[in-house]
Amino acid sequence: MPHEPGWPTTDPEQTDLLEPVTEVLPKVEPDPAPKRPNRTLRRAAIIAGSVLGVFVALYAVDLLVSQGNVPRGVTVAGVDVGGLKRADAEERLREQIGPRLSQPVAVTAGDVHTTVEPARAGLSLDWASTLDQAGAQPANPFTRITSFFTSREVGVVTQGDRAQLANTLENLRAKVDREPAEGGIRFEGAKPLAVEPKQGQVLNVDAATGAMLEHWASGRPVELPVQQTPVTITSEVVQKALHEYAEPAVSGPVLIHGEGADAKVAPAAIATALRFEPVDGALVPKVDNAKIVEAAAPQLKSTEKQGKDAQVVFSGGKPSVEPSVDGKGVDWDPTLQPLPDLLKQGGQRELTAKYVNAPAKVTTEQANGLGIKEVVGEFTTGGFAADSGVNIRTVAAKVNGAIVKPGETFSLNGFTGPRGAPQGYVEAGVIENGAPGREVGGGISQFATTLYNAAYFGGMKDAGHKEHSYYISRYPAAREATVFQNPDGSSVIDLKFTNDSDTGIAIQTIWSPSSITVKLWGTKRYTVESVPGQRVNPVDPTEKPGPAQNCHASNGAPGFTTTDTRVLRDAATGREVKRETRTVRYNPQPKITCP
Repeated sequence: MPHEPGWPTTDPEQTDLLEPVTEVLPKVEPDPAPKRPNRTLRRAAIIAGSVLGVFVALYAVDLLVSQGNVPRGVTVAGVDVGGLKRADAEERLREQIGPRLSQPVAVTAGDVHTTVEPARAGLSLDWASTLDQAGAQPANPFTRITSFFTSREVGVVTQGDRAQLANTLENLRAKVDREPAEGGIRFEGAKPLAVEPKQGQVLNVDAATGAMLEHWASGRPVELPVQQTPVTITSEVVQKALHEYAEPAVSGPVLIHGEGADAKVAPAAIATALRFEPVDGALVPKVDNAKIVEAAAPQLKSTEKQGKDAQVVFSGGKPSVEPSVDGKGVDWDPTLQPLPDLLKQGGQRELTAKYVNAPAKVTTEQANGLGIKEVVGEFTTGGFAADSGVNIRTVAAKVNGAIVKPGETFSLNGFTGPRGAPQGYVEAGVIENGAPGREVGGGISQFATTLYNAAYFGGMKDAGHKEHSYYISRYPAAREATVFQNPDGSSVIDLKFTNDSDTGIAIQTIWSPSSITVKLWGTKRYTVESVPGQRVNPVDPTEKPGPAQNCHASNGAPGFTTTDTRVLRDAATGREVKRETRTVRYNPQPKITCP
């Protein structure tokens, strides 16, 4: 058999060995890998034992080394003291937190930001108790492991006088507490501006005390609890009123047509008259008619006719009636009635003035029928200084011609109004606390005394008067009067009398540089007699030092008590109608000694 390349060379005698073997041998499964349990377990046990041993050793070392230290991960008011010895931890706290104790603590209460002084509030720190909060070293190994990666804030322990702290917080109420401020609209000139609502707030002192004790040393502002009080007018309501009413109202002038002239009310004047009031959750516009009248009336004055009451004038020694004049003027309330609705409109706004007749309060017929025909009472005083004389002349000119109708009460303060420099009064002498002084309007009491005596002898009913505290020799004792006003003109001491007759009374004043006379004209009812009483219960004056400047020494005068009896008799028959006795006690006028 030829030799094929790639086949092995064979011996011819062994060719039978090359015959294919057709015998099927049984399938033999391979043996599984040999088991080595003891060796693997031993190796794992050795490794685990080694790790555990190391861990136990480390745990034991860590536990031993950290014994007595602050547990790891502990912070106090943000300061890390974990793992430190207690002494070192306290030293660190004193270094980092200690300076805060002398610094004001920022506090926030609602929208108010202020500060609190710890020392004044009785606040301090208990360092030992603060560290006690951290506790002892944990024995749990897992807790010790996690402490390497976590932190735990324990806060501070405060030593404080709770009552002192509460009192300090109570004092904050002046800054914090407020009533709710409703939203509204205000004007800058003619420009309307929204006033945002501000809810009210009240400091909760009890809760604030707790918050301060807990957080004051944290180095961060302390939030103090407040109780909010809501408002009823919201921002939306304010904006609606602003755009729908306020802005159109001042978008242009309002023209008021009068009879022969017009008045133009400018936007700035409208703004001063316009206000908004909260009503049931809405802003309701209100117009102050007086402000509109103030702006428009002078422009329409030429269309009005000034009225004048009838007056009693004195010429040739007799009274006569100066006739009254009826007036005509704008009736402002009905004229301005459409204005609130008109202001909501843009563009040209116009009104038509409505007029009304204004009859005189005292008509010619009334004055003629008052029965003013004869002098029923008069009195004269004199002896005043020149500056006092100016004031007496001024007040006399004001009162001259005054009419007191039947049943009416005349008030000197009410009739003259303020008696100051703008009204023509000057500085003159007065008695102040028993010593001479000066003030504007000095001398008016002399006119009051003169008027009182004219009413006294005219049989008028006394409706209130007051004598001087000290007796003044030029006046009749227990038959004189003083008056006094505040600087704003309001009455303090007044002189009043009532005309209780059936006829009217007219007051005539006659001034000269040396005297003032007051006459009451009417229809005579009484003849009047004054019966002075004895001076009793004298009181000697005391000595009183005068002022350092402008001092006027005086010997003073004794005080005493006296009476005056007014006897009224019927003017026609002479029959006594009644007697009226008045008792007056005068204080002693002190003796003034000058330095």
